[in-house]
Amino acid sequence: MHNGYLRDDMATPSIVSLVRGDVNGDGIPDNVYLTGIKTSDSPFTQNITLVIQDGKTSRFISVPLIDNSEYSPKLSLGKFTDNGIYDIFISINSGGSGGIMYYYIYSFIDNNPQLLFDFNSYNEEYDYNVTYKDNYKVEVVSRQNDKNYIIDISNSRDDEYLHEIYYENGKLKSPISGFVNPLSGLYPVDFDSNNVYELLAYQRIAGRYNADSLGYVLNTLKWKNNMFILDNQYVAIF
Repeated sequence: MHNGYLRDDMATPSIVSLVRGDVNGDGIPDNVYLTGIKTSDSPFTQNITLVIQDGKTSRFISVPLIDNSEYSPKLSLGKFTDNGIYDIFISINSGGSGGIMYYYIYSFIDNNPQLLFDFNSYNEEYDYNVTYKDNYKVEVVSRQNDKNYIIDISNSRDDEYLHEIYYENGKLKSPISGFVNPLSGLYPVDFDSNNVYELLAYQRIAGRYNADSLGYVLNTLKWKNNMFILDNQYVAIF
């Protein structure tokens, strides 16, 4: 894996994460790796690649990741579908100030890599509108399922913050929109104790600027009809 932008002595891929388990369904444990070109004195890693070694044949299969140059890539195995076979869970830190994370889940049944979850597709599908309203309220609209939530900021923000944007009578001085960040956390949780993981997805709600945190949208995703669907949704406030 030579990268012309790197010196030759820095362009050698190495194993950055390793787990072992039967991911192809033949009953024999396989070796699952993330490889990449590591940067000296930094967790930054380039050319991150999923590599599976078939435990039966010792054959290697490589799967390049779409976003493959970020920080601290990690692997784990878990059962996210109802077929009883381990799937491959990949997390990568974007390194940005917003705490944005990249996640992939792959199935590898019969040595055929299949992408079950892609953070980019999730972020595109789960879209929100955040709008400041009169009387110290902020409305969060989840467009994916057409749900509305109201956050009361009258006690969570100081007087200076409120006086900047509201008149004394609680009327908004001018229109203000916030936003919801992309995924910052994705956690496997077996909510119904059936030995199959659901996914708990965290997205931070921001107000006037990124550091103006109002809370989180928490989505629970469940595997159904060959895809992850929204099972439950909550808004947690600070």
